[in-house]
Order: sequence, then C-alpha cells, then structure tokens
Amino acid sequence: MEKRELGKSGIQVVPFCFGGNVFGWTADEKTSFTLLDAFVDAGFDFVDTADVYSKWVPGNTGGDSERIIGNWLKQGGKRDKIILATKVGKPMADDKKGLSKAYITKAVEDSLKRLQTDYIDLYQSHEDDANTPLSETMETFDSLIKQGKVRAIGASNFGADRFKEALQVSKDNGFARYETLQPEYNLYDREDYEHKYESLCHENNIGVITYYSLASGFLTGKYRSEADLGKSKRGGGVKKYLNGRGYKILAALDKVAGEYNTTQASVALAWVMARPGITAPIASATSIQQLNDLAKAAQLKLSGEAIELLTTASSY
Repeated sequence: MEKRELGKSGIQVVPFCFGGNVFGWTADEKTSFTLLDAFVDAGFDFVDTADVYSKWVPGNTGGDSERIIGNWLKQGGKRDKIILATKVGKPMADDKKGLSKAYITKAVEDSLKRLQTDYIDLYQSHEDDANTPLSETMETFDSLIKQGKVRAIGASNFGADRFKEALQVSKDNGFARYETLQPEYNLYDREDYEHKYESLCHENNIGVITYYSLASGFLTGKYRSEADLGKSKRGGGVKKYLNGRGYKILAALDKVAGEYNTTQASVALAWVMARPGITAPIASATSIQQLNDLAKAAQLKLSGEAIELLTTASSY
C-alpha cells in the first residue's frame, strides 16, 4: 500500500489510522488485541491514542488505552510494525494537564511506561494551553526529540492563529516544529478545516490526520432516523446530522457505495484520503467486521465523478 509522510518528519504511514479511543471503553483488552493484530496483519501501521483515553468511562482513570496498547506490544513484539501516536495536555487530574515543561516532562514518562516502549513516534499536544508560553512548550518538545524519546510532534484542537504562531516560534528559535495537525474533518464537517486550516497546512507542508472522520458513525449509514440512535453507545452524537444536508450526503454515499460494491464507511474515508493535503483519516472499530469495512477505504480509488458527487452533496 502507498505510504504518506507525516509533514516533513521522514516518518511514513499507510494512510489509514486506527483510533485507540475505543480501547478500554467499547473494546476490552482481549478484543483490542484481536483488532490490533488484524490491523497490522492487513498491512496497516498507524495507531493513534492519548493519555486521557478513556478517562470518561466510570471506573477508568485515564491511560487505559495506552496500557492496553503497551500490553499488546509486550506480548506481540510488534513495536517495529507500527507508527505510534499519542497525546498530552487534556486534564488527567486537576494538577495533571496543560503544556508546561514540568508537566510534559512528567507526562511523557508516564506514557512511555504505560506503552512499554522507549520512544513515541508522534507526540501531540491534545489541546492548546494559553497559560504556557509557546516557546516553553516547543523547547520542551524539542528536548524530547533530542533525547530520542519522541520522533516527531503534532497538535490537535489548536486555533489556526495559535497553530501558525507555534510554527513561527519553532522557526525563530530553531526548535522542532509541529509536523502534523489533527482537526475534525469529514464529509459533513468540512467548513472549519477548509476555511481556517487547509491552506495553512498546504503552505507549510503539515501532515493532516483527521478525527471524527466518520462523523461519530453517521457516515457509516447505520443511523437514518432518531430511532436508530440507540444502536450504539456513541449514537447520541449523531442526532445533529439528521437533517436535509445529512440525508443528501447519505444518498450520495449510498450511490457511490453501490457503484463500487463497498460500504458507505469505506467511501466516506476514501473521500477524505483523496482530499489534497490529507495524510490519514482516523477511524475506530470494535469488531473485525467493522475493521475490514474501514480497511477497504485504503484500497478504494474513487473516480473524479464519484469525488465530485460526494463533494457537491456535502457542500455547505
């Protein structure tokens, strides 16, 4: 399969990223191991998680996803088979959050320990920290790269102006820069990224890794009415898509999926992959069947007509 570079980092990935937010939430450890094995065996290599996953689950404390991935790496010996991305910054506790030097320095050691690895391929700021100077944050990340604990850095949930400012701080001081941006982007949620970030990423050769690439599952086509929202634990996040524009997008997905004899989910991901400047969409699966459906996207080459139909149907 083709590979794409994460910005100018030199790190190459197959352009489909497995979202580790489900590990320790809707996928227990045994299921997670099965999914990760199948993912790698299918020729994929990019896994994204965060230290805070899945703190929202009653009884979880955060670090759950990283621990499961670490246990999988230990028992399977597949560290050299994957590009491992995680994140720092969202609150793990009242005194464990942000992007200060002191906190990042502690948090990276905690993540490395949970992941049972010596290095993180892509370490990302999970959200901006207005209380810490960008120079302090970028110098800290630069130090981690020089120490060999991190190979490249990225950012998520940054305003466009702050992301641009962070790039400038790195350039002015000779620090490592953010090589990737992780924005919300899918066939439905297009406007914010396309208006605020797309040209910025193009101009600076930033790798773009999209989250909510299937719009919380709406673009799989399994949610067609409010009666369908109870089909999964994540169904509540889909209600906002059940409108005229959403149904127009589903109709286009149905048409293209029928033409290619594939699923709506694989078509939706293939559209994101075909968008200029996108490195890889992130998507999660909790069963082998779901994973196989998503994996088809990496093999799916949509025609110009199919891309145009989907783009027009999802226009805003």
